[in-house]
Amino acid sequence: MKKLLFILFAAGLCSVSMHSQTFIKNVTIVDVVNKKLIPVQTVTISKDVIADIQPAGKKVFPSNAVVIDGTGKYLMPGMTDAHVHFFQSGGLYTRPDALDLRKFVPYNKEIEKGHQNMKALLNRYLKTGITSVIDVGSTYNFLKLRDSLSENRLLPSVYMTGPLLTTYEPQVFMGLKNDEPFRLVSTIEDAKKAINEQLPYRPDFIKIWYIVSLGKEGVEAAARKYEPLIKEIIQEAHKNNLKVAVHATERIAAQIAVENGCDFLVHNIEDEVVSDSFVQLLKSGKVILSPTLTVMDNYYNTFRQNINYNTYDLKSSDPEAIGSIYDIKHLSNAVIPVLKQRFDQPQMKTRISRTDSIRKVNLKKLADGGVAIAAGTDAGNIGTQHASSFQNELKAMQESGLSIWQVLQSATINSAKILNKEMMSGSIIKGKIADMILLNEDPTKSLENLTAINKIFKNGNALDPGSLIPITPELLVQQQLNAYNARNIEAFLEPYSDDVEIYTFPNTLISKGKEGMRKSYTEMFNKMPGLHCELKGRIVQGNVVIDRESVSGMISNAKVEATAVYEIKNHKIIKVYFIK
Repeated sequence: MKKLLFILFAAGLCSVSMHSQTFIKNVTIVDVVNKKLIPVQTVTISKDVIADIQPAGKKVFPSNAVVIDGTGKYLMPGMTDAHVHFFQSGGLYTRPDALDLRKFVPYNKEIEKGHQNMKALLNRYLKTGITSVIDVGSTYNFLKLRDSLSENRLLPSVYMTGPLLTTYEPQVFMGLKNDEPFRLVSTIEDAKKAINEQLPYRPDFIKIWYIVSLGKEGVEAAARKYEPLIKEIIQEAHKNNLKVAVHATERIAAQIAVENGCDFLVHNIEDEVVSDSFVQLLKSGKVILSPTLTVMDNYYNTFRQNINYNTYDLKSSDPEAIGSIYDIKHLSNAVIPVLKQRFDQPQMKTRISRTDSIRKVNLKKLADGGVAIAAGTDAGNIGTQHASSFQNELKAMQESGLSIWQVLQSATINSAKILNKEMMSGSIIKGKIADMILLNEDPTKSLENLTAINKIFKNGNALDPGSLIPITPELLVQQQLNAYNARNIEAFLEPYSDDVEIYTFPNTLISKGKEGMRKSYTEMFNKMPGLHCELKGRIVQGNVVIDRESVSGMISNAKVEATAVYEIKNHKIIKVYFIK
């Protein structure tokens, strides 16, 4: 009996510990709804909700409470990327319909890697302050994976559609069964069948890929041809209490979708500057729009081999996905030189610039006209990396003329409205879910300050951003390789210890200390703009990584074949041996 009482007492203590309150004292709240800062507040978290918000004072906290000093810090809602795709990695091999490299990496390997990597990508999202993601085009297998990962309360919330219902399906995706991201819809019966097929997988909403194939009849006639299907899909989805998102980049296609009741436009209009009546149509229909300003430029820059990942990208993205993007510089494929030539042509650059300009003008006009804008990246597409691309998207929105407050709203409260979650999340209000980020700097002064994350709160749990991604020897070595190919000295040096030693094998010391590396590698990066290292093979053995490398772009134009042995200790590279 005594033993039973002890067990019950211990269980009670555990329960108190798990459910003890958390207090964030003396913090400045970023009120995204009213667009103001509220200084010197104490926020109380109980279980997974914001239990109270009061002006800070001489408060005595419970002895078992977690107390976080928010002095000089800023508390804002966790952010949402309103447009991602987990079936795509962000790497070079992820869209064989856009660039077919299946002879180098079979597509089934990409699919398998995507399933294995979803949890890791969610942790990367969380590390960057994104506490929810909306996948607007997935597969049945990813819907199952969403359900299994939802049991983990320390991961971002995932909202997901099933396969995209489309008027056009790329052949490379046909026949993949539960891994197929598209469902071709040609008739009214197809539309009903496609939605009913999705229902057992419990999608959060339905997505239409409204592709208008231009012909002699013109864009409007081509779009109108599909209107009965669009109408039927939307009506059938709404009958099942599911909202509908639509991919429509032509103004007439978006107009048709909105007139027939769509809820969410997942791209901006890029073929013409929209009229005031179009703005009013979206506003009166309470349609939310995600502009996705940067995704197409990431395709173009990849195809032009003008990739320009910054230090934040290189540190925050999946290293394997970024590494694959640089593969385009050494792949022996007849299509790749043609791609580079095509996207380097002046007329192509002019066309891209015009489309970018239209997107930006339309974003400003729609936002100023009262249309709710939700920030989304289309992450997973070639070159658009999961997690890190969100920061670049927000900056592009600001460059389009949106105020910082408008951008912050697009990343928080507006995104919550997509699936009617605004009463549960999206702002810091008593009673809402405690999904928040604590920042060391004021985000209303600069969007760059969104990266200065002190803590992340997911379902009330305080998380250290530095603890979310396991630091493995292979990850460190791949990060420095990616930064080498980007010729980014800061990102290149970050994985190295301050007293790193560089040797010519077996024991000839050629450099000691990070500052010595900074000088020599900065000079090398400046002198050799075409420098590129191809990874030919890798062995990981404990804390040692052995890479077989082929370096091109040297001044002599000769390739240098070498083996590099990296020794890692305390999550830093401490020694490198080069074998030539």
